Amino acid sequence: MTTVHKNLIDAEKKALTLFKTIEDRCLISVGKTERELNIEVYKLAFELFGIKKFWHKRIVRSGKNTLLPYKENPPILTLQDDDIIFFDFGPVFDDWEADIGRTYVLGTNDKKLKLQHDVEQAWQEGKTYYEKHKGHLTGAEFYNYTKELAKKYGWTYGNEHCGHLVGNFPHEKILGEDEINYIHPNNHNLMSDNDKLGNKRFWIYEIHFIDSTLEIGGFYEQLVS
Repeated sequence: MTTVHKNLIDAEKKALTLFKTIEDRCLISVGKTERELNIEVYKLAFELFGIKKFWHKRIVRSGKNTLLPYKENPPILTLQDDDIIFFDFGPVFDDWEADIGRTYVLGTNDKKLKLQHDVEQAWQEGKTYYEKHKGHLTGAEFYNYTKELAKKYGWTYGNEHCGHLVGNFPHEKILGEDEINYIHPNNHNLMSDNDKLGNKRFWIYEIHFIDSTLEIGGFYEQLVS
């Protein structure tokens, strides 16, 4: 394991601790707005790790807002009974980036619970596929595979890409926002290729499944390499 990889894994472990503490403290509850919950998680990150820096906007989405990908900025909703919620947080630990996404369900709605389960299972399935094929897998091929995973599980894929590079903060300024830095249908480069500086690349893999009719979406992401 390289030093870079170790630093990224260490950052991710701390981010996972943050998410576990969110669950342990029961921060996700009916009646809070998405913004209120976002602020509570931000304060918790500072309490646990002294974090003030996030490398991308902090996302808390509930209800119909879970249909929308990262780039959208929908009106703020209030968490409801039987709601579905997802988080997408990118905390920075000692200048190393983490990126974690998780889905939660309030209540016992079978379809929403299935979606919560499916995004995690599909991520694990995609990770296995990536590890098997990564030496000759392009970003476009992995994206198309992930779109088919959504169909397999009975959902629609909800974004124009299914992941991106991660690294030393701020990686997006160092490497740029080109499609070759995303698991994107127009990225025909091998994911195993080095970056433009000659360094090994490390990928965040995203699963975002949606059902437009039910107005629900589920999200799961973390480091895949």
